[in-house]
Amino acid sequence: RGKPFAAQTAAGNAIRTVVDQGMQRAEVMIKGPGLERDAALRAIRRKKVTVSTSTRTLQWKCVESRANGKRLYYGRFIMSPFMKGQADTIDIAIRRALLGEIEGTCITRAKSDKIPNEYSTIVGIQESVHEILMNLKEIVLRSNLYGTHDASICVKGPGYVTAQDIILPSSVKIIDNTQHIANLTEPIDFCIELQIERNRGYRIKTPNNFQDGSYPIDTVFIPVRNANHSIHSYGNGNEKQEIFLEIWTNGSLTPKEALQEASRSLVDLFIPFLHVKEKNLHLENNQGRVTLHLLTFFTFHDRLTKLRKNKK
Repeated sequence: RGKPFAAQTAAGNAIRTVVDQGMQRAEVMIKGPGLERDAALRAIRRKKVTVSTSTRTLQWKCVESRANGKRLYYGRFIMSPFMKGQADTIDIAIRRALLGEIEGTCITRAKSDKIPNEYSTIVGIQESVHEILMNLKEIVLRSNLYGTHDASICVKGPGYVTAQDIILPSSVKIIDNTQHIANLTEPIDFCIELQIERNRGYRIKTPNNFQDGSYPIDTVFIPVRNANHSIHSYGNGNEKQEIFLEIWTNGSLTPKEALQEASRSLVDLFIPFLHVKEKNLHLENNQGRVTLHLLTFFTFHDRLTKLRKNKK
């Protein structure tokens, strides 16, 4: 990328490294627009080595997508081409990001003056308090809110209380309005204050979380229900690989959106390392002082230049 001369120089340096290392065969993947790509290819062809060149960039596509209900989406994707060994690194990282890095919005706390304790029952309500809290836990929400926000339910019985009865901030959407919360069997007022939050991972309630008559709810923020992956090799000598990835979500995100969010989270994790400057950290202990160096991340061209100087 950049200018044709830079692309030509980088390609030439790559092939020179191949020769210096005594390699018999190498594969160089070239990415970028036409002029830079052509310059890199010319530099490669001038070297009398056997090199397999590919101008194909990494691609992914959705080969199957369906909704098995409002709260269960499925998507199947193919990602390729990877050089042998790369697919293992990528698919494990993406799967972990899908199941741990994507944020979701959930109801995290409920409060009502009429609730003596979590395991009590209330006259005129078929469900116990615990069952109501479990039903609130299952409500699927979609939003781009950050932090903690308030919501509420206030319904007059008799009748069923469902997700559509929740009063939410305007930017929060309920995925399935029919989700059941409670059955009011008598003409009573059913009023609950709720707390919603956008976060990642999961949260298990602890005794210390009970405060001001409110009750915390075990929360799973993860919008991805499951993710499966497999790797398949192809090409002469099986030197190329492709990843098949299956994603199931709870409806708050589509599988495609989940894959994009997971990929973005991985990129964000590595971006800070591209701007690291060399620093010295001094750690003192009984044996003396130890100096640790945080190495600057070099570009591919810089690394090749340093390697050649060391060989001389």
